[in-house]
Amino acid sequence: MTAYLNALGVICALGSGKAEVAGRLFAGDTSGMQVHPQPVAGRRLPVGAARCALPALPCDDPRHATRNNQLLLAAALEIESDIRTAISRYGQNRIGVVLGTSTTGIQEAAQGIAGLLHDGAFPPGYHYAHQELAAPASFLGEWLQLAGPCYSISTACTSSARALLSAKRLLDAGLCDAVLCGGVDSLSDLTLQGFSALEATSETLCNPFSHNRNGINIGEAAVLFLMTRDTDGEADIALLGGAASSDAHHISAPDPDGLGALSAMRQALARANCTPEQIAYLNLHGTATPHNDAMESVAVAALFPHGVPCSSSKPLTGHTLGAAGALEAAFCWLSLSPLNPDQQLPPHRWDGEPDPALPALNLVAAGIRMNPTRPRRMMSNSFAFGGNNISLILGDAR
Repeated sequence: MTAYLNALGVICALGSGKAEVAGRLFAGDTSGMQVHPQPVAGRRLPVGAARCALPALPCDDPRHATRNNQLLLAAALEIESDIRTAISRYGQNRIGVVLGTSTTGIQEAAQGIAGLLHDGAFPPGYHYAHQELAAPASFLGEWLQLAGPCYSISTACTSSARALLSAKRLLDAGLCDAVLCGGVDSLSDLTLQGFSALEATSETLCNPFSHNRNGINIGEAAVLFLMTRDTDGEADIALLGGAASSDAHHISAPDPDGLGALSAMRQALARANCTPEQIAYLNLHGTATPHNDAMESVAVAALFPHGVPCSSSKPLTGHTLGAAGALEAAFCWLSLSPLNPDQQLPPHRWDGEPDPALPALNLVAAGIRMNPTRPRRMMSNSFAFGGNNISLILGDAR
C-alpha cells in the first residue's frame, strides 16, 4: 500500500518553514551553525540551533512546558490546516501520532535536578514528565485531541526514520487512515557533554568524508509529515519503501564493513521495487566521524559501484540526533517538491580533500541538478549506536 507524504512542517538551523529551509538547503548555507554560547567541557562548539522565535504552547499544563514541544508545535502549526482537514475527513480516532526523539525535555529536567541539588527543592515549573520519551507524541495528541495510536520511538539517531516506517505499518494494518509522523530533538547540555565525553565532537564545522574530518556538530530540529493513503496534499510524494537492520557490532561503533547498512539499503530497494540505478540521489548519514564515514563509504560503494549523487546535510544543520532521520527525509521531500523547480540537489559542504583510504563517492557540488528521468527516487540513510540502521526511499508516487 502506498504511503503518501501529503504535508510537511519543518524547523531547524536552516530556518522555519519549508520555503526558508529549501532556499538555504539548495544554497548549501551553513550560516545557521553558530558557536554554542556556553563552553562545553572547556571547548567552544558549533551547534545547529533554531534561532527564530518559537510559538507559545497552547496550554498551561506543566507537563508540556519544554523547548522540545515548542519546536514540535512550530512544525505542526505550519501544516495545521492539513491536519484539521484530515481530522474532519477521517475522525479523531483514525489518526495516529508516531514521533522519534532522543532528548525530549531533558534540558528542562536537568535544570530542575540542578535546582534540587542547589536549593533543596525543584524549581517552579519542573515536572517529571518533561523527560519521558513519550512526551512529544503525548503533547501533540492531546493538543489535537486525537484518539488513534500515539507513541514515541527512541532508537538514538534512527528514531524518526523508524517513526516513518512505523507510521506506514499503521496504515498498512488498517489501524489508521492518517498518521502524523516525524521527529523532534532539542539542544541539551546532556547530549553536548555526552558526545564530548566520547571525543566525537568537532570545534569547527563538521567535514563529512574528508581526510580531515574529526567529529560531529550537534543540532536541533522538528519535522512533521502527514502520511495518508491519499494524494490530495501539497506534492505527489510517497514513502515508497524502507527497511531496518541491526548488525550489533559494537555499542557505539558501526560494523567497519558496512554490512548492516548495506542490508538496510538493499531491503529498502526491494520493498520499493526499484534498483540502485533508479536512485537519483542519496542523503548520506555522513556524521564526519572517522568510523561512520569509513563504514558508509564502503557500503555505498558496494551498492552503487557506478556511483550515485550523494551528500551529507550535517554541515548545514548539525546532527539532530532523534530528529535526523525525518529531517533528512524532509530534504529528499523538498528536493522532489514544487519548492525545487530547478531540480537542484542538496550540495555537499566540505573542504574538498577526500580520504584516500575510502572509496570515492559522487559528492554533489553546488548547482548540480538531478537527472530529469521519471519516476524520481531518492534514498536517505540513518545509522545509530548499537548497529541500528534505517534506509528510506522517497519518490514520485506515480
